Amino acid sequence: MTGDTCGFDGVPGSLIAALRHLATTPQLTVALDFDGVLAPLVDRPGEARGDDRSLRAISDLVALSGTTVVLVSGRSLDSLRAVSGSPDKVLLVGSHGAEYDLGEGNAGISITNEEKRALTELRRAMHDVLERHPNARLEDKPAGCALHTRGLAPDAAHAAQRDASRTVGQRVPGVTHRAGKDVLEFSVVSATKGDAMQRLRLHTSATAMLYAGDDVTDEDAFAALEIGDVSVKVGEGATVADHRVHGTVEVSQMLRVLAADRRNHLLGA
Repeated sequence: MTGDTCGFDGVPGSLIAALRHLATTPQLTVALDFDGVLAPLVDRPGEARGDDRSLRAISDLVALSGTTVVLVSGRSLDSLRAVSGSPDKVLLVGSHGAEYDLGEGNAGISITNEEKRALTELRRAMHDVLERHPNARLEDKPAGCALHTRGLAPDAAHAAQRDASRTVGQRVPGVTHRAGKDVLEFSVVSATKGDAMQRLRLHTSATAMLYAGDDVTDEDAFAALEIGDVSVKVGEGATVADHRVHGTVEVSQMLRVLAADRRNHLLGA
């Protein structure tokens, strides 16, 4: 990703140009992480809510022909629905690509009997960790658990995460683990946001895609994009994304630009 001067309300000029080209594709799919992209990060995940300006821009996008919007999150589908309000006509991907609602209800997670046994032991192990670190928060997911440490002092957060990694490694070897912003996740099903991008491309017949994300787990999605797609890192941190914006305010501006350009293209302006 290269540096750039701001082209429009905090959106770099190079990204503006990429959005204008993207807006002309026949079948556009816009995929967006939720936390840190559409919603500011908060200490308690259940209190997150999307930025009103971004939600209005999403409503404008899904009203256009040949345009699909998808929320792609590490949250479970139920949690994502609750905090996002399940915007009309917006598709949902939860649990890092293990759960899908593509307009036809839950695709669900198919796990083997062995994975079910591993999930039971994983949850037991994580509840033991929580007893030793009661200020951390545990989120059960359909195929795993997430240990949230946002709001804890750095030493306390690191201690809880180290304990969780050690405990799970000893008691449930072989599970997938992912470290994100103030969260450590474990899953008995191997699925990534990169897998989600590939499935969404096929499902929506996308001729080009945009993906915006803020966390290390979004790097899989960025890496799965193809020539002609647009990748946007939100916030700081190393990334393979081609573009970067500062935060949720700039995301709303980016979506506003894309919606306007897409509408103008479809109207032949």
